[in-house]
Amino acid sequence: METMEVRTGSRVQFLEITNRVNEIIDRSGVQEGVAVVSVPHTTAGITINEAADPSVVQDITAKLSELAPHHGSYKHSEGNSDAHIKTSLVGSSVHLIISRGSLVLGTWQGVFFCEFDGPRTRKVQVQILSV
Repeated sequence: METMEVRTGSRVQFLEITNRVNEIIDRSGVQEGVAVVSVPHTTAGITINEAADPSVVQDITAKLSELAPHHGSYKHSEGNSDAHIKTSLVGSSVHLIISRGSLVLGTWQGVFFCEFDGPRTRKVQVQILSV
């Protein structure tokens, strides 16, 4: 397993990490297998979505903010309940197919680290499994 560090600059931010995951796959030497990408945080997530048009990420973050506004009538007293909810909706890990030594993604797809309680320095764990 490899752990990468991710630094975010705002409270809510999506960072594409596809190339960094592919670099870890390259170092592993695995040609056929699975990459598990996971975030060990309760207010950050991982998702796969369109990486070509930044308005897609803008639409996702806007809709998540509508569903779980930052300032709501939450019982959790730390002021980041919305971040916990957004993380539960997005998820904290993805499983990705590796073929011929790289990720199998659709033409427009990318892997995104999703920050919901930043800015912070976070960890992303990547486990490469060979088949």
